[in-house]
Amino acid sequence: MTKRLFIKTYGCQMNVYDSARMADLMLPLGYTPAASPDGADLVILNTCHIREKAAEKVFSELGMIRRLKQARERQGGRMLVAVAGCVAQAEGEEIQRRAPFVDIVFGPQTYHRLPEMVAQALDTAGGVLDTSFPAEAKFDYLPESPAAPGVSAFLTVQEGCDKFCTFCVVPYTRGAEYSRPAADVVAEARRLVMAGAREITLLGQNVNAYHGAAPADGEWGLGELILSLAHLPGLDRIRYTTSHPRDVDDSLIAAHRDVPQLMPFLHLPVQSGSNRVLAAMNRRHTAGQYKRTVERLRAARPDLALSSDFIVGYPGESDDDFRATLDLVAEIGFAQAFSFKYSPRPGTPAATAADPVPGPVKAERLAALQAVLQRQQRAFNESCAGHVLPVLFEKPGRHPGQLVGRSPYLQSVHAEAAPDRIGEIVPVMIRAVEPNSLAGAIAETAIAEGVHAA
Repeated sequence: MTKRLFIKTYGCQMNVYDSARMADLMLPLGYTPAASPDGADLVILNTCHIREKAAEKVFSELGMIRRLKQARERQGGRMLVAVAGCVAQAEGEEIQRRAPFVDIVFGPQTYHRLPEMVAQALDTAGGVLDTSFPAEAKFDYLPESPAAPGVSAFLTVQEGCDKFCTFCVVPYTRGAEYSRPAADVVAEARRLVMAGAREITLLGQNVNAYHGAAPADGEWGLGELILSLAHLPGLDRIRYTTSHPRDVDDSLIAAHRDVPQLMPFLHLPVQSGSNRVLAAMNRRHTAGQYKRTVERLRAARPDLALSSDFIVGYPGESDDDFRATLDLVAEIGFAQAFSFKYSPRPGTPAATAADPVPGPVKAERLAALQAVLQRQQRAFNESCAGHVLPVLFEKPGRHPGQLVGRSPYLQSVHAEAAPDRIGEIVPVMIRAVEPNSLAGAIAETAIAEGVHAA
């Protein structure tokens, strides 16, 4: 009998990948995807612990799910409710205490056991909790995905982190660094391409710390892995995220120089421009080292565009420390960036740090930083106007006859095009810069109408 499965995914691309694999695991048991939790037989909240008040948002969502579960019971049916991911890992017992109607709580390292946990939950009145860190690699137990991945696909190659930045929960929720064997990654990438993917984004909490077993002897770093993937016929674009500045090595820089499929856009979080704050964060790099890494990357790939993460108001951050961040931003220039006010995560060293920055000061600094970053992003996007960019069309746009895709720099680009061009990389003349996207026309059309590249 067909059952319905609804998964709500929070947070990062790795959670998107994990949710897809959970669906793969449950498909042989008769669970097919549902568009909403209403009437679903199994509801999974795949959670993220990075954002502020992440746990409270999950509990708020669970309140709505509880009402659906009760309504299903009144109709004589049963809905299983599961909480997965990093909030489950960090606060599993609290979830069971505050939301005892939740049937299953499991962390990101145990979702390969989901069919067993569902069977156990169906056979018992008690809740199932599994937030262990199994010795076996979960990837060895995952089935090959039967679903078409779409034009652009995610592929997890590395999990966990050994850096222990003082503000971050990842080492506690995802565990120690683990890299999948290179042959397994290449095999999965080949299957994705054969199923229609033209672009693959390699994922990891610390993806450029990848050190997977090589197909013969030894290990490959991320640079060697990218070089191997570039030989797959039909794989036209390769991306990776998220990186740590300490792990940008010579082979990865060479890949940016030598592999045309590797897109000229890199997310490289710096967090702060102050060496004092970076040391307090245990980032293991200085502002100067970050700048030199960027210089080497840009020397290898002159058209490289950068994105980054910033935290303002870390405990003890002074006005001078914040000015150092503004100076670094002004010197490097970013095409995109994510910036946040520091908020403590329970269990991390920074959560008990002295000298907290007052809330109004954090808000003022964040506004100032975001104003600079937004100007830089706008300037980068405007520099694309009048130029032809290769755009990989991914899906229909909001308007009839419109398609939406991505530029090499991960910008959203929309243009009028026939539906059969989805999956093609098409030259698009950029005509206008909009708040969240670029507007263009297929180059042949634009040139015919008298629009020319600068």
